[in-house]
Amino acid sequence: MFRGFSTLSLDAKGRMAIPSRYRERLAEQCGNALVLTLNPLDHCLWLYPLPDWELIETKLSALSDFNRQSRRTKQMMRGYATDCELDGHGRILLPQQLRDYAGITKQVVVLGQGNKFEIWDEANWNRQRDEWLQQVGADSAEAPEPLRGLSL
Repeated sequence: MFRGFSTLSLDAKGRMAIPSRYRERLAEQCGNALVLTLNPLDHCLWLYPLPDWELIETKLSALSDFNRQSRRTKQMMRGYATDCELDGHGRILLPQQLRDYAGITKQVVVLGQGNKFEIWDEANWNRQRDEWLQQVGADSAEAPEPLRGLSL
């Protein structure tokens, strides 16, 4: 289970160090084999351990190609999926195309999301987070059914 928030810097080659607190777990869980892809819902990236990505690919395969939204989701997530592996310094390369999609320049935010990580450009994350936080109070009376019973 991945959780937590980290801010990091990309090096000149576009590499990002995975926070050290996750490295041992990744080595055990997937032998450092990861898959990076775009998030089709937000302008950020998703980073999965390979076994978790394989489950996602199975779910994507079950989606109909005759449904436009399903087909587009498969095209984006599979089409931009990039196999990567932690190097000896615990870094992965973020390909330029994916950095461009997510607007990633130098500073990044890594958010643990249970089975995956979200990778955001820091300025984009701060802007999006603030917008979402402003909406929380306004939308609380209209929370979707699954969230109404969530006791925090």
